[in-house]
Amino acid sequence: MYAVIQSGGKQYKVAPGEIVRLEKLAGKVGSKVTFDTVLAVHTDDKKIVAGAEAAKATVTGKIVGPAKGPKLAVLKFKKTNQYKIKTGHRQHYTSVEVNEIKL
Repeated sequence: MYAVIQSGGKQYKVAPGEIVRLEKLAGKVGSKVTFDTVLAVHTDDKKIVAGAEAAKATVTGKIVGPAKGPKLAVLKFKKTNQYKIKTGHRQHYTSVEVNEIKL
């Protein structure tokens, strides 16, 4: 069984027992998280539930901890003025362990 949820403006395919890296969520390590915006659910008997029936489903999970993405280099450069600035960026994520999917 798996579900497609929406969190932070993005869609994720999640299954029970799976650890998913989502956009940064508010909450402490060990606290429970409920995702109400479920877009589709694929059940064990190979049936896909979508639309209004999937909107009634909920996905619950537990925050495992914070995570960071890979470092990205950002370079600003102008060829005539000896202007070059190099900075970096690392995106913050939250790791969530999915516990159950309720229809």
